[in-house]
Amino acid sequence: MKDENQATAAQEVGHAVLDAVRGGLAELRETWDPAQVNAWCQMVLGRTGRVVLTGMGKSGLVAQKVAATLASTGCPSFFLHPAEALHGDLGMVTPDDSVLALSNSGESEEVVRLLPSLLRLGIPLAAITARSESSLGQAAQWTFLYRLPLGEGCPLDLAPMASTTLQLVWGDLLAATLMDRRGFTRDNFALNHPAGSLGAKLMKVGSLMHTAWPKVEPSATLTEVLRAMTEGRLGMTSVMQGVSLSGVITDGDIRRALETAEREGRNPLGLHAEQIMTRTPARISREALALEAAADMEARKITFLMVEQEGRPCGVIHIHDLLAAKVL
Repeated sequence: MKDENQATAAQEVGHAVLDAVRGGLAELRETWDPAQVNAWCQMVLGRTGRVVLTGMGKSGLVAQKVAATLASTGCPSFFLHPAEALHGDLGMVTPDDSVLALSNSGESEEVVRLLPSLLRLGIPLAAITARSESSLGQAAQWTFLYRLPLGEGCPLDLAPMASTTLQLVWGDLLAATLMDRRGFTRDNFALNHPAGSLGAKLMKVGSLMHTAWPKVEPSATLTEVLRAMTEGRLGMTSVMQGVSLSGVITDGDIRRALETAEREGRNPLGLHAEQIMTRTPARISREALALEAAADMEARKITFLMVEQEGRPCGVIHIHDLLAAKVL
């Protein structure tokens, strides 16, 4: 009975948090002002400086995340601790920058004490807060509001819970809009994420492919084909007619050719590359993303793709290359 009571209590507490967040998000969806967001984005895009995020306590932690998201999606940004700013770090902010301050109440002491200096310096100020009438809300030129119709969801209604989620959503909304307005692409994203699986997936095929790969002529004998495949160590060879690709040969192609030769009573050693090859090999552009190459290989259940540039073969990308780069 005790365990059942505890489980019921846990469910009620959990539902309170989820309901509080859901209520806040539902209201935000209906009340946020796209025109104001667009105006703020226009200001940011029209300046050469950075977006400086600031906030105290839990709002400060959210501000750090928002700064990181902006920076990684093409908008130079950093977090400035408001208490440190009051003791000299305000010098990090230049006249070309703008500030985005987070405070649920809009009355966080350290943030409010920064406002006169920011306004005196003429720094454009935006705010994410729950109170438009607060000191921060009144000082900001752009105020991104949210409301918590069901409170924080905290059992004591004291700890910031739903409010930090709403602040985080506002930050993502602003970052996403800036990405769209800036025309931020996958290539740009890859440049900002050179390490890890995200960066690897967004690398171009041309940066992972083999530029030297096995080749034989259409008249090559089975022995020559096997030698090329063994030396190439890719489990394949291309069949080239000059600079043009006639086909490819894999282990499977050889097995099928041998079975056909045996069935027809022919000497398999008399086979030539053009009799063995697959004439329509899978291809991909060197400008395609490694992620696209991985998806194509998985869909076709193959281990390599011929890489092309302007309609001509320029390399081979193998599934092992994608695994080594942590694309898969």
